[in-house]
Amino acid sequence: MIDLSRYTRTITNYAVLYGMKIVIALLILIIGLWLIRRITNLLHRLMEKRGVDASLIPFLSNIVNILLKIMLIIIVISQIGIEATSFLAILGSAGIAIGLALQGSLSNFAGGVLLLTLRPFRVGDFIDAQGQSGKVHIINIFNTVIKTGDNKTIFIPNGPLASGTIVNYDLEEKRRVDLKFSIPAGKDVNKTRDIIYNLAAQDLRILKEPAPKIVVSETTGANVTLLVRVWANHEDYWDVYYSLQENIKDALHKEDIV
Repeated sequence: MIDLSRYTRTITNYAVLYGMKIVIALLILIIGLWLIRRITNLLHRLMEKRGVDASLIPFLSNIVNILLKIMLIIIVISQIGIEATSFLAILGSAGIAIGLALQGSLSNFAGGVLLLTLRPFRVGDFIDAQGQSGKVHIINIFNTVIKTGDNKTIFIPNGPLASGTIVNYDLEEKRRVDLKFSIPAGKDVNKTRDIIYNLAAQDLRILKEPAPKIVVSETTGANVTLLVRVWANHEDYWDVYYSLQENIKDALHKEDIV
């Protein structure tokens, strides 16, 4: 005859033993996650206070966060009763399958490391990459976030970004502003050139060195095309581009040069 009381006691003992372990493991998990969040936030503020490059702060914070969570998982599993070595062995045996499944993510992680090592751009730079243009908002582990001029948020995977062409408009202090104007062939080119030179000299945002240059770039039977090249600090580029274009148009119009 089956002794039900003995099985009941055995089940109860295991339930109490492992139930307590599970409860303790859950407490460790909850407290550990809270501590990891506090440590990550503290590290983030400390790096900001120490003047660490804004491009590195989120990347390093995420790395520390992931490593701490892996350690926490090992501690929780050990508390339940599973040996850490057994867990690591299982994880290692599954590593190949995980690696194949996460090839894209690993490529993006490697791309993030390359971007932060080679530094083709930093947070705040305006870039053109992967068919998108915008200001770099944040460099994450797996992707880079940029904000467009019309306030759209674009997420670009780090793998293709690191291996593709990147145009950084803010890497250099100075940028050249190129404008083209066509005037009737019968108008005085030298007079037109002097008008544009005077406007460039009056604009304090336009640099004296390199000096402004105005040349004839093309002639046809009816028109002469002037190429205007001036230099400005990169933060003044668009203001100079639009205002100089408008000022030249108005000044030529006053001189009856259409």
